[in-house]
Amino acid sequence: MNFYSTNNPKHQVSLKEAVIKGLAPDQGLYMPIKIPKLSSEFIQKLPDLSFKEIGYEVIGTLFEDQLAPSQIKALVDHTLVFDAPLVEIEEGTYSLELFHGPTLAFKDFGARFCSKLMSILMEGTPQKVKVLVATSGDTGSAVANGFYKTPGVEVIILYPKGKVSELQEKQFTTLGENITALEVDGVFDDCQRMVKDAFLDQALNEKLLLTSANSINIARWIPQCLYYFYAYSRLPKTSKKLAIAVPSGNFGNLGAGILAERMGLPIDTFIASTNVNRVVPDFLHGNQFQSKPSIATISNSMDVGNPSNFYRLLALYDNDEALFREKVKGFYFDDADTAKVMIQTYQQSGYILDPHGAIGYLGLRNFKKQHPDEYVGVFLETAHPGKFKNVVEEVLNLKLELPERLEQFMKGEKKTIALKNDYAEFRRFLESKN
Repeated sequence: MNFYSTNNPKHQVSLKEAVIKGLAPDQGLYMPIKIPKLSSEFIQKLPDLSFKEIGYEVIGTLFEDQLAPSQIKALVDHTLVFDAPLVEIEEGTYSLELFHGPTLAFKDFGARFCSKLMSILMEGTPQKVKVLVATSGDTGSAVANGFYKTPGVEVIILYPKGKVSELQEKQFTTLGENITALEVDGVFDDCQRMVKDAFLDQALNEKLLLTSANSINIARWIPQCLYYFYAYSRLPKTSKKLAIAVPSGNFGNLGAGILAERMGLPIDTFIASTNVNRVVPDFLHGNQFQSKPSIATISNSMDVGNPSNFYRLLALYDNDEALFREKVKGFYFDDADTAKVMIQTYQQSGYILDPHGAIGYLGLRNFKKQHPDEYVGVFLETAHPGKFKNVVEEVLNLKLELPERLEQFMKGEKKTIALKNDYAEFRRFLESKN
């Protein structure tokens, strides 16, 4: 299967070019030219399959003409080495815990898949590839740890100064080796813009082999569909419809869920749940899509005012805005809403939400109130509460015990390079690394 640019369907490339380039030359995002349908027999037998068995079938269906069966198995085996348990927090409402990987965030799935796929595709290529990453928090830590010491790969992470949690920052600024962190005097959207500008800089790309490990890259984006299949497989049998709420910033995670649904997974409704960076909920409520400057919140990993995956979502619905609005419902919440539901949930069930999962839960709860007794619901708990220790402890007035993995990161020495919000300076830095 080849992949096309969302800006020009006639521009089509192989899997290798889509992964290594990351972004199309016309700034479009790569999409599969056809979304394959899984058999109804496979969907019916999902409860009997392991996570890896689900992965072999789904990834095999997507990539079978580009990768050998042994490569597909190696990809899935490398990626799915930790669980994604489904935890019922109230009747008919489940948290899909995606924080049991090495950096305790959902992006561990995509980062591990991406690093393994790149190493497969680059095997035998002498030139070192430079992976450019803009992060508002968890992407940086997941990619840094996923690619740490990967031969032939150098990772350069751009992040907004003072706008990620201390723990997130420690996870990608203390590793060293082939990981370099650039502390940008700006916001996440500035970091993302500079990365995109680098990919579109023809002269620079003639000198360097650049790629991305943000969710704009299909190798980061596509594997996230696997845990939607897994969540469905672990739900108790019910006659109710299924709604899945996704706390959203750059919207790659929601797009992966829609991909799963397009492949045949019976998800009736998606809920796009955001903080006050609400450009997509506004669109879903009938407005034109219009990017805006990002606003800082306690759910900082979702502080994105120009979500790059928006046009991928449209493409998944064949650019049919009416269908998009029918299948996806949008909600947004401020910091006070977020803190309130964190407190309520802890008091009622003892379950500790992180600020992002809290927004996902709020979206699901509001949606279910509008449709009483119609839906069973799942929300994505995207990060361990300990990754946002200061916020969670202040909101819940308790002392969090950090998992040992997080404690080890906190002991590391931060090593960063200060960077102005200026593409020319970033370009000079990249050239100096050649």
